[in-house]
Amino acid sequence: MPKQKSALSSNEDVYKEKFLIDVLYTYKNEFSSDNEPLCAIRGHEVDITLNINRQYSSVLRRPAYPESPRAREALEKHIQELLQLGVQRKVGHNEEFKVKTPVIISFHNDKSRMVGDFRALTTYTVPDSYPIPRIQEALTQLSKSKYVTSMDSFKGFNQNVLMPKSKKLLRIITQCGIYEYLRIPFGIKNSPSYYQRMMNTILPTDLS
Repeated sequence: MPKQKSALSSNEDVYKEKFLIDVLYTYKNEFSSDNEPLCAIRGHEVDITLNINRQYSSVLRRPAYPESPRAREALEKHIQELLQLGVQRKVGHNEEFKVKTPVIISFHNDKSRMVGDFRALTTYTVPDSYPIPRIQEALTQLSKSKYVTSMDSFKGFNQNVLMPKSKKLLRIITQCGIYEYLRIPFGIKNSPSYYQRMMNTILPTDLS
């Protein structure tokens, strides 16, 4: 015979659900929605440093990779989305290019991703050894918690703003043109460290 839920348990569940809905409604403006610029967190601008004291190597100025018609279509959609979110801007024809990174379109289960081939830039990037929390430590802190929940930051890295000179290092070259990242992209060296430092500064008590 299946175990029946008590009336008390049912009432508690209804209360919890109502409480959660009220909280979500109160802070509804904090949640992202489609077709709006992505939040830019100021005061934590990222400065990317390269260990180059001479003219930049030619490996940092590479041509665009060839693309299939399917990849080209996906690339155009990704570029348009990043422009709309304020993560990228199109670089003018008269601007100087010291660094140009090609991109790759990868497909998995009919979904596409635009990935910058930042391997050359990574070689010259000075490491940032800011500590990253360990999963085991987080689980230990939560071991006595009665309720556990989680929230995902929408395009978290992309909310981290770059300093002007660092933006010039993150220019990608595609068959659609050259674009400059205004925020931290996924796939560059030190991205987790930059983001973790920002989060620890903004939410020091909540993340302790």
